[in-house]
Amino acid sequence: MTRYLTAIGAATLTLGTAAYMTIGGPGVLADHALRPDDSRLVALGSTIYVENCASCHGARLEGQANWRARDADGRLPAPPHDETGHTWHHPDSYLFLLTKYGIEAMIGRPYPNNMPAYEDDLSDEQIIAVLSYIKSRWPDQVRRRHDQINDRAAARQEKG
Repeated sequence: MTRYLTAIGAATLTLGTAAYMTIGGPGVLADHALRPDDSRLVALGSTIYVENCASCHGARLEGQANWRARDADGRLPAPPHDETGHTWHHPDSYLFLLTKYGIEAMIGRPYPNNMPAYEDDLSDEQIIAVLSYIKSRWPDQVRRRHDQINDRAAARQEKG
C-alpha cells in the first residue's frame, strides 16, 4: 500500500511539473525568479514566512515530523523547506505557482493535501519574497544545484 501511495504521489508531482507552464503561460520563468541575494526582499519574506508558513513548515524550515508518511486521511505532513526537503528540487516558477494556486489547480483534479493556495492572500511579490527567503537559507551547494534546475527549466521553455 505504501508503494502504491508513493507512486501516486510521484505521478502527481510529475503531472504538476508538466502542468506548471500551462498555468503560468509564456514568461513564467523570468517573471517569477527568486532573488535570495536581495536583502530587502528576503527580510520581507522572513516576516511573511513567520506569519503564513512557519506554523506548518517550522520556524527553522524543518517541516513536520514524519513528513514522508501519509496520515490516516492520506495527507502528507508539511515537508521541510531546508536542504533536507524537496523544495529545492523544483524550479522557481513551479514553487511560485504551487504556492499561489495550490497543487490541485496545477494537476487539474482533487488531491488530498493541507497546503493552502495563497492567491487571495499574498501578492505575487510577497510570494516571491517568501520563496526568496527560503532559498536564502539553503547552503551554497544546494542553491547552485537549484540554479541548475532553473537553467534546465528555462532551456525546456525555450524549446517550446
